[in-house]
Amino acid sequence: MDTPPSASPLEEITVSVVVPFMGVFNNLVIYDQAVARNSFDSIRPELATGWQVSEDGKQVRFDLRREVKWHDGKPFTAADVRCTFDLLMEKGEAKLRRNPRGVWYENVEQVTSDNDFQVTFHLKQPQPSLLALLSAGWSAIYPCHVAPAQMRRHPIGTGPFKFVEMKSNERVKLEKNKEYWRPGRPYLDGIEFNIITNRATRMLAFTADRSDMTFPTDVTMPLYKDIMQQTPTAQCTVRPTGVTYNLIFNRDAAPFNDERARAALALTLDRKTLVDIISEGADVIGGAMLPPPAGVWGVGAEALADLPGYGPDVEASREKGRALMREAGYGPDKRLKLKVTTRNIASYRDLSVLMIDQLRHIYIDGEMELLDSAVYFNRLYQKNYLLVVNATGSSLDDPDQHFVENYGCNSPRNFNGYCDPELTKLIAAQSLERDVEKRRSVVREIERKLARDIVRPIFSHNVTAACRHARVRDLTIMVNSNYNGWRFEDVWLDQ
Repeated sequence: MDTPPSASPLEEITVSVVVPFMGVFNNLVIYDQAVARNSFDSIRPELATGWQVSEDGKQVRFDLRREVKWHDGKPFTAADVRCTFDLLMEKGEAKLRRNPRGVWYENVEQVTSDNDFQVTFHLKQPQPSLLALLSAGWSAIYPCHVAPAQMRRHPIGTGPFKFVEMKSNERVKLEKNKEYWRPGRPYLDGIEFNIITNRATRMLAFTADRSDMTFPTDVTMPLYKDIMQQTPTAQCTVRPTGVTYNLIFNRDAAPFNDERARAALALTLDRKTLVDIISEGADVIGGAMLPPPAGVWGVGAEALADLPGYGPDVEASREKGRALMREAGYGPDKRLKLKVTTRNIASYRDLSVLMIDQLRHIYIDGEMELLDSAVYFNRLYQKNYLLVVNATGSSLDDPDQHFVENYGCNSPRNFNGYCDPELTKLIAAQSLERDVEKRRSVVREIERKLARDIVRPIFSHNVTAACRHARVRDLTIMVNSNYNGWRFEDVWLDQ
């Protein structure tokens, strides 16, 4: 893993935060940590003991667990839940530095603490996905009495592990919460997440038995084969991570304020070659959401074959792209030179090299610009870029999370500022729809619109392995999200 930008899950978007810090916190409800596939059926109570939904679907009431303590010894009450959602909905005096998931709760009118151990979510409209949003690894409950600035440096939670320290480029260290509300948990005395900037060195640390497990996004298909040759007793789970590789461009700056240049970007993509090289064919080509069989809502490439960049004849597509670039004023004698910005992580770098090669076919000469994580995310939020090779993690396999967070007009993670009234109506329509098949039909319409409008061209859905030594027991690697399975409270070492 790389150095987390901060220790505050409510403010960050990278897996380098949720993996080490999910164990510091609890949610109201959570996906069962022993079930590999996130689904409504696997949601269980956590800080809540149960919930009731009103007949009209507009009130969801949670009864809360008693005798829970924050890591500093103060009691947990309903006020903390209310404070957390006041933060997310930007209603209180305290403010988050960034609020990427505030848009999840735009349908929430208010959250009330009915008494010390009961809270009610008052919704503007019924929202079937609310429990899914509350179950995500990012949906940590924060204490009222700790300022957001402190949570970035020294988080206080109610979870199975207490924060000890975070040293840049060295480690994140957690220790067992001996007063955890769940009897007998956690089993581990502590966890250390070592920060090793070089991926090859991280793999050597694992195969040399100097670490118990790999970082869960680290092991590409070639590295997976190497690990199994060198350490045949390793236990590896190969699965989609809920992450897409994609292109983000600045729609307000030349040349990508010209729809012809945007279309040319989509038309030059050779997704199959990218997938074959990056993942030896394991990555999945599709739209914005994870396609079946791992995903519930997404569509595969066949459903998009008539849209820019998804057709089978790559050279024909590129010729259309070159024609559009010539119309926009570029050509073999006037090539466009630009920086291709990306995160200084091996998987991002590898993909950027290939993308720069594919840009050459439409008269674009790209130069890679590598940024450390904290700088990278700041640049995205500030829209200080021209073209970015990016990876977008979906916290949930649910349209309300993915579409609202990445394509909603007011979302901080809508990095290129695309805002379309028709899309807004479609996103709202699928959110209200209780019939699964009708909702899926609207989602497919959204997928086609995003591809047709070339909003954030998707290369592929990432497939990697997460590996651990056989002594690591009772760790379930989730197969349709990489962000919700890191409580670590049931994990133990057989040694």
